[in-house]
Parts: sequence; C-alpha cells; structure tokens
Amino acid sequence: MFRTLLVATTALTLVAAPTIAQVARPSSDTAAVGAAARSGDAGQLRPGQTVSGELRRGDDTLSSGEYNDRWGFPVRRGQTYEVSLTSTAFDPYLLVRGPGGLREDNDDDPSARGSRDSRIRFTAPADGEVEVGATSYAPGESGAYRLTLASVAWGDAGPRTPDSPDGTLLVGRTVSGDLARGDARLESGEFIDTWTLRGRRGQQLDIRLTSTAFDPYVAISGPGGFSDFNDDDAEAGSRDSRLRVTLPDDGEYTIAATSYEAGESGSYRLVVLADAGAPGARPPAEVASGQPSSGGALEVGETVAGSLAAGDQTLDSGEYVDTWRFTGRRGQRVSVELTSSAFDAYTMLRTPSGEQFDNDDGEDGTDSRQQLVLPEDGEYEVLVTSYRPGETGSYRFSVGAGREPPRQAAVAGGARVFALMVGVSDYDGEANDLPYTDEDALKLAEELRRGGSLNDASVVLTNAEATVEGVREAFRRIAAEAGPDDMFLFFFSGHGDQRPVEVSGVEPDGKSETLALFDGDIDDVELARLFDTLDTRLSLLVIDACFSGGFARNVVDQPGVMGVFSSEEDLTSAVADKFQAGGYLSHFVRAGMTGEADGDGDRLVTAGELATYLRRQFRVEVEDVQAETQDGQRNYQNLVIDRGGVQVDDVIVRLPATTLAAAGR
Repeated sequence: MFRTLLVATTALTLVAAPTIAQVARPSSDTAAVGAAARSGDAGQLRPGQTVSGELRRGDDTLSSGEYNDRWGFPVRRGQTYEVSLTSTAFDPYLLVRGPGGLREDNDDDPSARGSRDSRIRFTAPADGEVEVGATSYAPGESGAYRLTLASVAWGDAGPRTPDSPDGTLLVGRTVSGDLARGDARLESGEFIDTWTLRGRRGQQLDIRLTSTAFDPYVAISGPGGFSDFNDDDAEAGSRDSRLRVTLPDDGEYTIAATSYEAGESGSYRLVVLADAGAPGARPPAEVASGQPSSGGALEVGETVAGSLAAGDQTLDSGEYVDTWRFTGRRGQRVSVELTSSAFDAYTMLRTPSGEQFDNDDGEDGTDSRQQLVLPEDGEYEVLVTSYRPGETGSYRFSVGAGREPPRQAAVAGGARVFALMVGVSDYDGEANDLPYTDEDALKLAEELRRGGSLNDASVVLTNAEATVEGVREAFRRIAAEAGPDDMFLFFFSGHGDQRPVEVSGVEPDGKSETLALFDGDIDDVELARLFDTLDTRLSLLVIDACFSGGFARNVVDQPGVMGVFSSEEDLTSAVADKFQAGGYLSHFVRAGMTGEADGDGDRLVTAGELATYLRRQFRVEVEDVQAETQDGQRNYQNLVIDRGGVQVDDVIVRLPATTLAAAGR
C-alpha cells in the first residue's frame, strides 16, 4: 500500500507530548502510570504509610480502559522499596515508573499463595521521583483499595546493612545482602543489587562477592564508561566472584551484585578491599622472578614485561612474536599498548571470532597503541611483535581500561534528546488516511521516554494536533529550551508530496518537497529555516514519507545536521504492514535509537552505527518493496542517509547506564 497523497488539509493547535496515561496497558511493552492522584493525600506516599483510595466512574483512565489513580514518592538510588495494593472489590494491578529506566508491572503477588492482591519490590536505580499507578486488571473495575509503601530493611530481601543504610560501600567493610524475588532484574533475568563506592584515580581495589546460595557474579562501572566484571575467582578455584581493578578516575562507581544464572536468589556478602597488588604494573606469575616473559594470560589493567629474542616463535614474514591473551566482553573499552626502546613495536589483536586489528606506531613514534571497543565476549589474543624481521629486545605490554574519546565523553546521558515527533493518520477527508503513522510518533516518544533520554520539553503532534502553526510553535518552544549540549530530533510519519518550482541549483528537478500536515503543508525551504533556529550539539531529521529524500539538499546543508529519509526524492514510500508501522523507517529508527543500533555494545548509538543499522535492515526487509514516481514510473524503495558534516562517531544518544552490568553477559 503506497502512502500516496490525494489532497491537502485544515487547522488546529499545538498539544504537548501525551502523558503515559494515554497509552494502553495490554502488555509489558506498553507504558504506564495513569492520571490523577487521590485528592485526600495530594497523591504523595511516605515509607511505612498505608493510604486508602477508590477507583470509580469519573476517574482518569488508562487508554486500555482501566480506572487509574497516580501516587508519587521520592527514592534514593540503591534503596529497596515495596509497594502493595489490596482490594476486595476488584483485581488490583500495580504500575511503577521511575528514574533510571525503572519500569515494573504486577498483577498478582507471586508470594501470596493465590491472592489477587498486587505487590512490587524494587531497588531504585537512580535518585528521583517514582510514580505508582493503582489500577485494576480489567477495564471498568471499581471499588475501594488500600495502598502501602514500605522501605525494605537491610535484613529483608534487600541489599542494605546497618553500616550502609543508603547503599554506600566503604573500603575494608563487609556488607550483607540478599537477592530475592521483587529485586531489580537484568535484561537476561538475573536479580541484581547495586551499591555505590566513591573512588579515586589510581585506587587499587579487590572486590569479593561470596554466597553459598547461588553462583555469584560481580560487576563495576564508573566514570568515562569504565566497566569490568567477574564470574568465578580463578585464584581460589571457587564459584565466588573476585574482581581486581585499578580505578581510572575520581568519581562515583556502581558495583552490581548478581548471579550467574537467571532467577538465582539467596544471601551474599560483599567486601571491597584495598589491593596493593591490583592490576597496574604487576607482572603475572610466570615473570614474578624478574625474568622477561614470552607470553601468557593477563587481565585487563595489567602491565607485563617481556622480551623478543632468538628462539621465540616467528611470523611467516620473519618477525619474532610473543602471544598474550585476555578475557574481554562486548562493549568494553580497552587500550592495548606496547612500548620498547629496542625495536619498532607492532601489535596484532585478534577477536574470539578471528577478526584482526593491527597497529604499528602510536602518536609519538615507534610505540604501538590501540584504543578500541571490544566487539564480542570471549578470549582475545594479542601478538606482540616488531615492525621488521629479526628485531629483538625487551618491552612492556599492557591491556588497560580504555576511555571514551574526549568528544564522546563530553556527551551527557539522560534526558538530552529534545524531540518534535509528528504523525498524521487522519487527514479528515482531505487526503487518504494512513494506517499506523500517528502511532509511529507515539511509539517513538514512549520508547525514548522509557529509556530516559527524552527531555520533558519534547512535543508529540498527531492528526488534528499536527497543524502547520503547531509545528512552527513547537520549533519555537524547543529552540528556546535546547542548548549546545543537547540533541534535537525532528520525526515525521505521514504523507509527502512534490510541487513544481523554478529550476535552480537547489531544485534541479524543478520540484519542491512538502510534508502534508492536518491543515496544510510545510515545504523543504521552510523546514530548513526552522532548523536554522536551533543551537544544539547535533540535529537529526527523520522523515518517513513519499519523496522525503528531497529534503536532504535543503536541511542537511547546515552544520551538525544528519538526515534519514525513507525514499529517494522522486519515489513513494510504503506502509510497513508487517511491522504494524506507518513506514519501515519509523519502525527501524525506533529500534535503533533505543539500543539495537549499538553495534559495539558501548551504550552509545553513534551516527555511523545508526546509519549502518538502518542500511542493514533496509537491505533485509525493504529490498523488494516497490515504489513509483508521480508520473507512474516504477522502481524500488531505497533508504537515503545524508550525514552532512556529522562524523561517524558523533553520538546520537547515550543509552541508559543501568544495563552496564548486563553488557558482560
């Protein structure tokens, strides 16, 4: 079904982005908390408090039809809370949404032996305000209820101790905790408790997680994208987890206590010790005698001494070579460095699947340095060798925790995407209606909001809200709020058209492209002027409409603007019925910006990664989708991407850090 425009349209006003109450709750993929809190308590909860309320006709409702009361309370990162909803009048259902991507739903309390009452226990991933939706399982249910909030004590299924009531770890002090049903979970299903530690650059730590109830797994993440993890303590030959690290920067670090297998639970002990022998300049056991090593195993963070000498193995081309191995995980940043005053250093890094990265010289001469993000989990092999055959001499070799390039590290996470998302399905009889295009805008907003990257100043306009003046006013509002640290996204899904204009260098085909809104059109020239009002770090233009590729010449011809278009400028775009989306681009952009385009697993979606992901998806899914020109010539729909002056490693969006621990799984 082609999204072919029949006519133009009529008028209405700007409406801000919909609340999460406007989205239905039929599945775990839908968003959540409803409308108005009960007036008697101003909707505020306190730990240890039980409040009474009533679901009744006239209350605000979820878009799936259930009455819904909203309550709120502040949370502290790492603290565990329990919310219970009971009623004899209806089947209770709880919705919890909060900072750091917190998202929990519950129908029946799994520990209540058949009771229909609802209970959610969670550990807050960040400071902020949590919203609780007190609602029912089925639409239209009503009646009185009781809602209770508890702050879980350290001895009860939460990771707190008397020495650490706020989840803060101190070096040298052991804390106790418990993985239990109701705790936060990793994407792969393991329960997880998070702790915070204030660290300093160069500090050497020995982190130990022990348990007799489950197979422990510990991870750490911190400033500059630093992260590391451990399953089993190889030195002790046990299932207990031990991680020795050297901290790269001053700042706050998150230590995650979890299990190797999904669903494991039970008590544990966690201790962080000062480690004078932590990875730094510590040679492995085979070189502890002071004799240079000819290869072996090392950990990320270790520096070893070695020597290329006659009798070593050689490459086919004649260079002596030592082989070192380390275990890494996808998304981990590492710095591989080989220094020698005796020979011209050369390194070859091989991934578990066999891909090879070579490096001759670093920036300052004959030493070899590689900074890279590991593409997969597993054992990596580094060949330490020389540039020329027969060179010998001593060297120092290290695999350290890498840092994000300064330009990437300066990109803040959180709600930094200021978006104007427009979707028009209902053209009020002035043009043929389109399926799903309004939902494209709503779904994109919800996914970005759920991931914690969408700024509250963002605007969603659908159908009668999507007027010409509404779009202009939204640009004015966002331009006034977004600054040079922010990213701007303009997304459109609906009809596109072409109209004749004078042939020029900008329009060599004599046609100007337009977006069909509810009451009229915005053309490529005006859209370029609107983009020119922005002062943001980067702007992304995404248009899923017929003839959309023609906007590239006008809008992308500005610094810091990247354009992604569903079709070439003289061809139509098709509805993506198989994905229940208004267009293929809409479906894939939503998935890509919320994580699927993160090809190297470093929790950053860059311009290059997004472009690569979209091209790959179009090759697979849109290869044989037919398109046509205005005069009926037939061809195939092809994606158009124009990065303009945007570089491949410019960050589109920084994904939530709450899943860093899961990245090593």
